[in-house]
Amino acid sequence: MKAPDATVCDLLAQTRHPLLSLEFFPPRDHLGFGVLGSSIERMRSIRPDFVTVTYGAGGTTRELTLDVCRLLRRMGFGPIMAHLTCVGHTRAELETLAACYTAEGLRNVMALRGDPPQGATRFQPTPAGLAHAGELVALLRECLPDTCLGVAGYPEGHPEAPSPAADIAHLKRKLDAGAQFVTTQVFYDNQVYFDFVARCRAAGITQPILPGLLPPFSLPQVERMLQLTRASFPAALREAMTAAGGTGPWAEAVGVHWTVQQIDELLARGAPGIHLYILNRARTLQAPELEDCWERWRA
Repeated sequence: MKAPDATVCDLLAQTRHPLLSLEFFPPRDHLGFGVLGSSIERMRSIRPDFVTVTYGAGGTTRELTLDVCRLLRRMGFGPIMAHLTCVGHTRAELETLAACYTAEGLRNVMALRGDPPQGATRFQPTPAGLAHAGELVALLRECLPDTCLGVAGYPEGHPEAPSPAADIAHLKRKLDAGAQFVTTQVFYDNQVYFDFVARCRAAGITQPILPGLLPPFSLPQVERMLQLTRASFPAALREAMTAAGGTGPWAEAVGVHWTVQQIDELLARGAPGIHLYILNRARTLQAPELEDCWERWRA
């Protein structure tokens, strides 16, 4: 068994500066690992406080999640938080995967229900499987008592939630089951985050809520993301990116500048850190304006 990582929970409790986390996703096959490794190498100078690795939409890349965790560890990144979803697994299989994570020294898990497999319109639990992220949290808390568990929050509501109040109530059930912090889905209007946090606190949720940001580097990328979430896209940002051509370096510069403005306001108003959905792109993360922004907050 490998030496265990520090926990994100401890970092949130003890670190004096705002935390930075980066999210990676596994390539579709092992041929993509060379490209990913090169991209990760270029991110060394960013020095994130922790990194996360997704489980693949519908579980399609789940076999590669641990391979990316091992790659990140070999390249000096950590702590590492692996995602785990209910998709396609029985309860017994999830218990086995939890044991594999422990054997790898992983003490941080992002517990998610997961999206429906490709081609499906609704999530259907596997026979003898789990139907909700809250059930997964309860299972992991039982078999991984020393592991820090994170869950997802949706500032503009989960696409399947019948109402904002129902969505907050569902999030609270996940936290009451044993999760210890929240990372939000993407948003581009900071007031959405502040309102979400206020609703969570009013509902009795006290755990840290990390804002999740996806730097918009092209309008087509944003449009694809908007189809999967309830995230709104501010008219001012759309107009600025359109004026910059919609794609290419000028549009990307507009997106980076917007993200820097988001980070500055979020941290100035007390957010515990920033989680960046970077889509494995080193170039966006290495934008001088973004690097300078983070160094200011680390100082």
